[in-house]
Amino acid sequence: MKTRPFTKSQVALSVSLVLSSAMISTTQAQEQTTDDTVEIIEVSGIRGSMIRAMDIKRSGDGVVEAISAEDIGKFPDTNLAESLQRITGVSIDRSDGEGSRVTIRGFGADRNLVLLNGRQMPTPTRSFDFADLASEGVSAVEVYKTGRASIATGGLGGTINIITPRPLATPGRQASIGFKAVNDDSTQRGDTWTPELSGLYSETFLDDKFGVSLTGSYQKRDSGNSNASVGAGWRSFISGQDEGGWGNLPAEDPDNSYLNKPADGVTYAVPQNLVYQFNEAYRTRINGQLTLEYQATDKLKARLDYTYSERSIDRELTDMSTWFSFNYNNATMVWSEPNSEGVAYPIQYQDTDNFSADAQRGEGIGINSGRGFSSTKNTNNSLGLNLEYQLSDNLFLEFDYHTASAKHEPNSPYGSWGSLAMISNNRIRTTVDFSQVLPVLGIEYPEGVDGFEPADMIGAGSNFGNNHERTDLEQFQANGTYTFDTGFIESIDFGIARTETSNHSKYASATRGTWSGVGEPEDWEDSWFTQRSLPAMFDNIPGHSDPDLEAYFIDWDFVQIADYTAANFYNENAVEWPCGPRFCGGTNYTTDRYTDEEMTSAYVQANLVFDIGDMPANIVTGLRYEKTDTHASALVPSYDGISWSSTNELVLQPTGDSVFTDEYGDYDNLLPSIDFKVELTEDIVARASYSKTISRPSYGDMQGGKTLGGQITTIQGSGSRGNPALLPLESTNYDLSLEWYYEEASYAAIGWFNKDVENFVGRRTITESAFGLRNPAQGPRADAARAAGFTGNGEIRQYILDNYLDSDPNVYLNEHGDVVIDASPEDELAQFEITIPYNQRDNNVHGWEVAVQHMFWDSGFGVNVNGTLVDGDLYYDNASLAPQYALTGLSDSANFIAFYENDELSVRIAYNWRDKFLAWIGDGSGDNPVYTEAYGQWDVNVSYNVTENLAVFAEGINLTNEYQRQHGRHEQMLINLRQSSPRYNLGMRYTF
Repeated sequence: MKTRPFTKSQVALSVSLVLSSAMISTTQAQEQTTDDTVEIIEVSGIRGSMIRAMDIKRSGDGVVEAISAEDIGKFPDTNLAESLQRITGVSIDRSDGEGSRVTIRGFGADRNLVLLNGRQMPTPTRSFDFADLASEGVSAVEVYKTGRASIATGGLGGTINIITPRPLATPGRQASIGFKAVNDDSTQRGDTWTPELSGLYSETFLDDKFGVSLTGSYQKRDSGNSNASVGAGWRSFISGQDEGGWGNLPAEDPDNSYLNKPADGVTYAVPQNLVYQFNEAYRTRINGQLTLEYQATDKLKARLDYTYSERSIDRELTDMSTWFSFNYNNATMVWSEPNSEGVAYPIQYQDTDNFSADAQRGEGIGINSGRGFSSTKNTNNSLGLNLEYQLSDNLFLEFDYHTASAKHEPNSPYGSWGSLAMISNNRIRTTVDFSQVLPVLGIEYPEGVDGFEPADMIGAGSNFGNNHERTDLEQFQANGTYTFDTGFIESIDFGIARTETSNHSKYASATRGTWSGVGEPEDWEDSWFTQRSLPAMFDNIPGHSDPDLEAYFIDWDFVQIADYTAANFYNENAVEWPCGPRFCGGTNYTTDRYTDEEMTSAYVQANLVFDIGDMPANIVTGLRYEKTDTHASALVPSYDGISWSSTNELVLQPTGDSVFTDEYGDYDNLLPSIDFKVELTEDIVARASYSKTISRPSYGDMQGGKTLGGQITTIQGSGSRGNPALLPLESTNYDLSLEWYYEEASYAAIGWFNKDVENFVGRRTITESAFGLRNPAQGPRADAARAAGFTGNGEIRQYILDNYLDSDPNVYLNEHGDVVIDASPEDELAQFEITIPYNQRDNNVHGWEVAVQHMFWDSGFGVNVNGTLVDGDLYYDNASLAPQYALTGLSDSANFIAFYENDELSVRIAYNWRDKFLAWIGDGSGDNPVYTEAYGQWDVNVSYNVTENLAVFAEGINLTNEYQRQHGRHEQMLINLRQSSPRYNLGMRYTF
């Protein structure tokens, strides 16, 4: 038999089950090399980490990749998500200029599972936000792209395991402290320089049998960005159909003002509004972890760890917006030719509302000036106990208990969020040029009004809210490995687990609907308002220097205006003012939902080693069983009757109270997997994998709560609810790859993947009763009328009045003399068309992954280049207005990393690119598509070792100051445009 350079030892098998899904930590990987070791970029410099990563990639089974700390307390990037995007097939979404959520092979964050040390992490949504965790307290992050029986379920694109330091893996004393100064000049109100502190201490005692590890970090960052958006979306039409409806272009153009009006059959859209918004974010992040490890005997080891993270974000915004009324009188519109998809956009959009050339100051419609805020805190707690026991030379057992919570809550006296508006009623005609990257807004004012002026400001509406979300999780896992002394079956892995999660969300809001204005201009001091340059806020965006762009927006102090408004315009309406004469979100939680899941699993997995001729080969194959029970409970308005009070409409009678409704569901899955690897030559490795994986439905789709429309017809009503009986998305996965290791530190690899996914969620209607309500138009009284020959609703109502008024207390005349017929117990149950989520369709996602790593001899120079091509079988048809379903998040991506390194200096430059993709469906004006445009970013990192213990470094993120843009059915139909700034970090790290 040919010599195997990467065979498993019994010790390695024991280590491989430290984590529930046969994952091993970076530090453990240094102690022994195994077939289960994952692809890792790890310690002691860039070149060394890439060489080890290549060796581990070559020896591993399946498609598993990772990134680890280059040194104690030093992760390759300042953010975990930004490190993960360097991996082939991984893309990220950014928030406030930082990596936030991860997409793997085209599947978004809600379709990937995140683990902490092999344990499931709770999230208020299915999407894990990596911005909650600092990278300094993480030793490695692993990405499992193929399914395996021993790996926890929940990720279609992949499973991400975050590994934290363990003291017994690094005996002795290990310590580091780091300081970083972050420069971000995108902020207009915050500090351009903010601090970050981190520290790690690890030490072992009692002859390295007991260890303590403590990590902590504090990070503060202030940032800002400028946005232009059509936040309320684009109203879409097909020319020649239903012309004259609200927003639709009239069939006739008496003024001949529609230049190049879209021809019949062409799809076009008009904007509902235009907003220029300027955001400030003040983020504070605190992370900490304590780990205790004890090697009680040669056979028994225990580990207790606690992880805490807290991220508070205060945001404030200032905006200038115009709402369009779709009044096209005295308006000149210029339309584009339809593009290749048959969609036209307004090159020049113009809107008026009772335009008059003689309009005086204050006689126009509103230019809105808004201030808003949000203030929230995310808190994560995780406590775990792990026991490893080597029962015999052949049998290894592991037991793990984990309890954790994730909480999202308000963090200010106002609530979670709020907005307050002021307006100037001086807009008589609005023109927007959508042909440039930045839409150019021009406003025509009455005679004598010199633009957007403080002297014309009056109060307007407000909206405040409170959001509470919490998820609690309890998990128990028991795993084992039995190793055989001889034979081609090297070992058998097995395990059981039970996980219980409880998700609770509730929302309250308070709205003042005085959007047309309150008070008079003289009620508001001019000095409270400041004109600021609008073009200067978009100085990096093409279009900002257009002379037609409005010159100013108006800024003001939120607290000052909020206090003044509350003191002078408060009324005793508790719905609008739930906290008395001050603004707040209140506690009228009209949405209050619970979702519970109980997941039980068991698996068995065999590891086979054999030869095909003189080629070493191995197979890892297994079967996993998952059983899931779901329960959803939600607070909804309750009703105790239905009144037939007009000819064609029946009205539900609310009780004034709300009740909880309960829904249940369950499902089970058998998930097989097989990974095959063969060394075709000493330099070439081929792999093939097959697996089935699942991703559970979103909490939003599962949440119960049957909500009914307030009125029904004589036949039926309408409503909506969640569906806890939804089945999970189930993917059948195929992977093929070929790898060529042509030099000691260089390789090339190509891989193909295919995912056939069942049970994508859509919407449908079902007919069912609700709350025992009965329909007075369907019962003995109405049947008697029909039997007498009366068919019209008015005739039936008159018949019932004539025959039942004196004998039936449910038939009477109200104070207006109108006939009212209340439901009686003999009437039929009312039927409602209820819209629910359901498992609608199956789809395919497939693609290619290519990677090349090359070291230029011993020069210190090296490169790593990778790319991913992703495709699917369902795309959005931009020209169609019919309801559609399409896969979101699918996009190609690429990475380029070049570096130079010697004993003292390390320089790395990285470029990450992601192609255009469909982000979601629904832009605020209907089921319209929202596309995120292609985006690329350059980052650089320079580190210099002053001494053996002291290193100084500098980092630059988004060096070329790229902006991000989203559009609708046409590339010029702007949805959102965001300008931020580069970010620079200066710091030092000292190790002991």
